[in-house]
Amino acid sequence: MTSLADTTIPTAEAISWDTPATDHGLSGAEVIQVAVKRLPNQPGVYRMMNAAGDVLYVGKARSLKKRVTNYAQGRGHTNRITRMIRETASMEFVVTRTETEALLLEANLIKRLRPRFNVLLRDDKSFPYILLTGDHPAPGIFKHRGARSRRGDYFGPFASAGAVGRTINSLQRAFLLRTCTDSVFESRTRPCLLYQIKRCSGPCTGEIDPGDYAELVDEAKAFLSGRSSKVKSDIATAMQQAAEELDFERAAVYRDRLSALSHVQAHQGINPQGIEEADVFAIHQEGGQSCIQVFFFRTGQNWGNRAYFPKADSAMEGGEVLGAFLSQFYDDKPCPRLVLLSHPVEEQELLAEALSTRAGRKVTVSAPQRGEKKDLTDHALQNAREALGRRLAETSSQTRLMEGFAETFGLDSAPRRIEVYDNSHIMGTNAVGAMIVAGVEGFVKNQYRKFNIRSTDITPGDDFGMMREVMQRRFARLLKEEGLRDNGVNDGEADKGGEDDGKDADAFPAWPDVILIDGGQGQMSAVRAILDEMGIADQVTAIGIAKGPDREAGRERFFVEGRPSFALPPRDPVLYFVQRLRDEAHRFAIGSHRARRKKEMVRNPLDEISGIGPGRKRALLHHFGTAKAVSRAGLEDLMAVEGISESMAKSIYDHFHDGR
Repeated sequence: MTSLADTTIPTAEAISWDTPATDHGLSGAEVIQVAVKRLPNQPGVYRMMNAAGDVLYVGKARSLKKRVTNYAQGRGHTNRITRMIRETASMEFVVTRTETEALLLEANLIKRLRPRFNVLLRDDKSFPYILLTGDHPAPGIFKHRGARSRRGDYFGPFASAGAVGRTINSLQRAFLLRTCTDSVFESRTRPCLLYQIKRCSGPCTGEIDPGDYAELVDEAKAFLSGRSSKVKSDIATAMQQAAEELDFERAAVYRDRLSALSHVQAHQGINPQGIEEADVFAIHQEGGQSCIQVFFFRTGQNWGNRAYFPKADSAMEGGEVLGAFLSQFYDDKPCPRLVLLSHPVEEQELLAEALSTRAGRKVTVSAPQRGEKKDLTDHALQNAREALGRRLAETSSQTRLMEGFAETFGLDSAPRRIEVYDNSHIMGTNAVGAMIVAGVEGFVKNQYRKFNIRSTDITPGDDFGMMREVMQRRFARLLKEEGLRDNGVNDGEADKGGEDDGKDADAFPAWPDVILIDGGQGQMSAVRAILDEMGIADQVTAIGIAKGPDREAGRERFFVEGRPSFALPPRDPVLYFVQRLRDEAHRFAIGSHRARRKKEMVRNPLDEISGIGPGRKRALLHHFGTAKAVSRAGLEDLMAVEGISESMAKSIYDHFHDGR
């Protein structure tokens, strides 16, 4: 999707003042006072940066001069704003034509730059959509996630892939649209099983006239676009007409389609009678955290919900957090005609205008006080309250486990980041090393890493050699990107002395406090040798986990430097915690190994020949049947294949005959 910052502000005037305060001995407030003198009374966006050039905060203003002047006055600020002003070393500004453009640009920059003092939407997972393709004579209906590179109509978002799957299954019965790939469609010579069970109309083999199939596609498009009542009315009319003409078989088809549509629109928890298309947002705050619950309603049905836990200062009110969240949420998603909120937000009308500009049609944003819409927001609020309660309980439990872990293994403090390593291979083939990461909030899956073992010097099946390679690659990259950890204090951890350290206490650390190795004394010796060689043995604590006799869970032995090996009581909560970590590492390693093995199994010898792309590969296989037959072919036979020149034929022949 093209950024609104690029499309709606083509004539924006950039004004910047970026002389570091460290060069002039200016405080943050003085830096802002200097910048104010050059600002106009026009709408725009400002960025506050520290001495290192990192963006601290992105904000928008109806009047840049008045808004930034408030920072320079130095009074009436919260602790968060005071810290932000103190760290500011330079500022940059963009003047926009309207305040709406400023709001759109602000949301775009916050999502791209992720400033420390803004409310940040933690959204690393895209939403699934339903795709009705538009690049084929017989359009298909598919589940889609990711970039919208294929031509067609996209409907959504859905909260989960399961919701998409259930909806597509019902739509198949209602509209009889194909779900096969284009290649399968072209190769069919007779209808498939879906046609036999009345889940497809069989356009692949001409079982339905192209014009009639196009009508089915138009009906499905109308239904997914919110015109469900008209579609159901038309089908009911057709059923009645067929019955009057005594064509009961055709009437039964229409009856089954109506039944399928009713199933799509079945009640799912709550049934919004008068709402065809809306997103419902509710926020609950507790324990210094915020949870925003989002419900998606399309075509009068609930398409699922999802909970978000945005990063925001605990002193911010719910409406303030919700407003900042909304402007970022729709940066890369289509906006419905109605947005319902549990709390009023600042500049609600401006937000509605910005969303309308982005959507190209009117979008209404409201915080209802009564009626069915209020019931929807109350329902979402209840879900937000319960989701945050579960998260706080899990975090509390995880914190206690971390503290118990530190006590059990003699650590100075509870670890904030634990990395667990494991290897997976079959007799040394397709060897993969895996790293999983856990923190105070549980598994941190966006930090997981896999390592395809590359070294040719390692004897197949040498687990020690594999672990050495994994450790070298992991910590060499960490040293290159992050450098050594100062005084053994984890990065991202605020100084206990106060707020002047300038570090973000909520940032997830890059350096691990503990590394867990799935192995005994031998593995630990290999790991410690690597850590000593790299000069980081004092930066992390390495712990080995050896499986018990007969690989029995609960009888593991632990290896920590400076202590004899030991076991934990069978019912110790820390033992269960470590077993969970090890099992997750094993699961991830096995999955990575299987994926690599599967890829190797489908490799074709033709892939190794330079100049052989998909087209030539397809032509060779169509001509000879198999890659083995290609390897046995002579020069003249190879040259007979369409698209294979004499020089290319010689390259293929030489590849399989060692250049002879």
